[in-house]
Amino acid sequence: MARVPVQFTLNGEEKAEFVESGVTLLKALRDKIGDMSVKGGCQQGTCGSCSVIIDGELRLSCLTLAESCNGAAIETTGGLAEPGALHPLQHAFADGFATQCGFCTPGMIMAAKALLDRNPSPSREDVVEAISGNICRCTGYEPIIQAILDASRANSLSVA
Repeated sequence: MARVPVQFTLNGEEKAEFVESGVTLLKALRDKIGDMSVKGGCQQGTCGSCSVIIDGELRLSCLTLAESCNGAAIETTGGLAEPGALHPLQHAFADGFATQCGFCTPGMIMAAKALLDRNPSPSREDVVEAISGNICRCTGYEPIIQAILDASRANSLSVA
């Protein structure tokens, strides 16, 4: 296979790599860049574990070709927290016991971030819709939904 040059911004940092043509963004992020915050679950686009934000849109990195991200801005959970401080979503997930095994957590948090970026005060129904592409086999979803709502409220209080 041919190697293709790809340049993009990952969590605010410029990256340039050569990737095999046809390799997924998930594989490039984990194997070439070393961003292990992105999880690969089903590898078929049905579980949401690999969710990332590309140019402001939630995408499945297991179905996205790395070469299609040339020039894109990519966000992963690896870039959410500031040194020494969790992102409000991460904090809410921890405080609300919204993680158990933690495997779905990065994808859930990125789905929640994409929602809150476009709708800072979502309804419960908005949250349910936003995470509908993400599977969790441990928490039963209620702690996750509540954590996202808590993070939206905490964010609106800190902005006011």
